[in-house]
Amino acid sequence: MKTELVISASSDRADIALLEDGRLQELIKEKGDDSFSVGDVYLGTVKKLATGLNAAFVDVGYEKDAFLHYHDLGPQINSWQSYLRKTLKGKQQANISNFQTSSNIEKEGNIGDVLKQGDQILVQITKEPISTKGPRITAELSIAGRFVVLVPFSNRVSVSQKIREREEKDRLKKLVRGIKPKGFGVIIRTVAKGQTAEDLQADLDSLIRKWKTLHRGVKRTNKPVRIFREMNRASAFLRDVFNDNFTGITIDHQELFDEVKEYLEAIKPGASKMVKYYNGQMPLFQFANVDRQIKGAFGRSVSMPKGAYLIIEHTEAMHVVDVNSGNRTNTAENQEANALQVNLLAAEEVARQLRLRDMGGIVVVDFIDMNSAENRRAVYEKMRDEMKRDRARHKILPISRFGLMELTRQRVRPETNITTREENPDNLVEAPIQLIDTIASKISGKKQKEIFVHVHPFIEAYLTKGILKSVKKDWQKRFKKKIVVVPRDAFTMLEWKLLDKDNNRI
Repeated sequence: MKTELVISASSDRADIALLEDGRLQELIKEKGDDSFSVGDVYLGTVKKLATGLNAAFVDVGYEKDAFLHYHDLGPQINSWQSYLRKTLKGKQQANISNFQTSSNIEKEGNIGDVLKQGDQILVQITKEPISTKGPRITAELSIAGRFVVLVPFSNRVSVSQKIREREEKDRLKKLVRGIKPKGFGVIIRTVAKGQTAEDLQADLDSLIRKWKTLHRGVKRTNKPVRIFREMNRASAFLRDVFNDNFTGITIDHQELFDEVKEYLEAIKPGASKMVKYYNGQMPLFQFANVDRQIKGAFGRSVSMPKGAYLIIEHTEAMHVVDVNSGNRTNTAENQEANALQVNLLAAEEVARQLRLRDMGGIVVVDFIDMNSAENRRAVYEKMRDEMKRDRARHKILPISRFGLMELTRQRVRPETNITTREENPDNLVEAPIQLIDTIASKISGKKQKEIFVHVHPFIEAYLTKGILKSVKKDWQKRFKKKIVVVPRDAFTMLEWKLLDKDNNRI
């Protein structure tokens, strides 16, 4: 299986698509530097204690306070608070090998015994702001690398449960215990399986440098501030998914291209050769056939082979997926066999959709009814196999007699929603004319001498129609600018945007 990464970026966003054998499997849309991303560390202030919830609300600079439960304080919270006070006074170095740790807090204690209103506290984002809720945070900070995770003020060495071989677990523990610095605990990740001591040492050294960066960021301040940023999401995503199946990484942004190339060379020397820079006129996602796949994958209805399809509905409480056989034959003789065949296809597509849309929380899948318990078991096993590729924590229950499968999936960031419904051109009446006037007005106010206008293909045809005279030529003459009209398959009829020559939105 060939795996490719396609990254289309500008100064304020990055869209990341993971393709397997050319088929879109995951899509991540990253916002600019002001977003609250998982892994970022903030120096926040306790605004309010909610003793009934045994939690605190912490101001980290977001419009809504972040939620911190007692169980997310971590057993070493007293050591962290002591470290913070000393660091703010300039009395603590990054080296914590001789740091006098405090006793661990009780496993089932009260948050009021640990924190009080107005306390400053170091916290890390574990769940990004979703809907009306602020970010979810933890006070048990950790720094993730490719092979290991560094945990300050802990001496514990643990191994991912996905590494099942006892001999390999013991080998990795022995290696890490021999190289880890005093004052730090280490979690050994699944991808560390089979790695050498040199690989683990290099990863650990990189994390120690990041710890020193975090330490330098702790400064006295009267307002919440981000003191450490997780690496850009493209590199973080690559850190978690990169394997020997990767055949190419294509990026259309020079700065991000350089960062990813440097990161890849650091984690696997020689692998940076697969990173390619794209500077074609056609948008990268359109060139790589990602736009077309997005339109086919993000609608309410998702097609599957041989006429079968899914209907995906979202409510405040859960996501519901309905499996339909479409126009497949439904005679009594082969009804059970058809149901099994469609349900197996659906299990594969549902697992893909969960990753693609990053759907979290409770999901209920209404499979086509099957009388055979053996067939229901086969679909359940197929779903479990497909979900093994999902990095988010999840739990799957067997299919009930009513054909329903319930599962939960970890939610750490807002679900990816993309509007794919097209407007009916016959119902638009004056809308295209109004759209043209709006775009022209925006262009007239821009200072750039070269502007790229991204629009739906129908609108592009309207703007460029005519050999000697067209709307586009009229704009160029009137505004004295070079205008390039770019058709975008993924855009809805009235969607548009203006970009400069460096692919930055203007």
